[in-house]
Amino acid sequence: MTANRPGVGMPARDQSDCQAPGAPSDSRTPEHSGHDLTAAFDDSGPLPSGVEKQRMVRAMFDQIASRYELVNTIMTFGFDRRWRRSLVRSLGLEPGATVLDIGSGTGDVARELERRGYLAVAADISWGMLISSRHQAHRAGAADGPGRRMMQADAAELPVATGSVDAVASAFALRNLGDLAASLAEAARVLRPGGRIGLLEVSVPHNALLRAGHGVYFNRIVPTLGALLSDRSAYRYLPRSVAYLPPPRDLLRILETAGFEMPERRQMTGGVVQLFTARRSVDSNGGGPPQQ
Repeated sequence: MTANRPGVGMPARDQSDCQAPGAPSDSRTPEHSGHDLTAAFDDSGPLPSGVEKQRMVRAMFDQIASRYELVNTIMTFGFDRRWRRSLVRSLGLEPGATVLDIGSGTGDVARELERRGYLAVAADISWGMLISSRHQAHRAGAADGPGRRMMQADAAELPVATGSVDAVASAFALRNLGDLAASLAEAARVLRPGGRIGLLEVSVPHNALLRAGHGVYFNRIVPTLGALLSDRSAYRYLPRSVAYLPPPRDLLRILETAGFEMPERRQMTGGVVQLFTARRSVDSNGGGPPQQ
């Protein structure tokens, strides 16, 4: 059984800062395009937090949006596409399901969802990323995808009706969220009871040899490639952003507190990425622990 489409014949939260249904217009300029990110993401300084983190993350993704997908493909040797396919398969969706893609970026997860016949609802805090997503869809001949909805939104305050989506997906976005616990509680709110969530993120291999090689590549080579292909500051931030991720056991507990059950984690490709999955508790009130 699939849920009704969000925003179609049902109430939603304030949508003043989103564009749904439809796609973002090029006439709206990314809010922080051209912002100097060097100070905020300097290796020697503390990582930003709270509102400052949200502001700088939005500025960073606005700035690197145009080359983001190309750089990802080069840096992961194309494995990023395989990981996203695994993410979509993990949701166990029925035909025609509606899936909210949080931190949708340039829309690669949304396109995989649509390729499999699902309805994607793309949410991202970066307007530049949403514009790039629309351009990618046009280049693929999809004209924004079959009914894809796009919205600029904070993951902790989604303009989506309660219990209105069948699944939630997110790829490499957790460490960029302003408030991880609040965002996962919000994901539980918008999911129908029994709906599934899949969260893809970077990880560290257990094997000592792989861990050493991965450390050199991720901490040294990736920033160098990023500087050559895109933006130096943004790709210096990438390895440092792992510090925002809680330990795996803690993240599993956060999912349970948010209103999910049966949380699981598995690593892929030698442990360089991890996939968290869980199911929205049937007896949960959403956005928090089950009611007593």
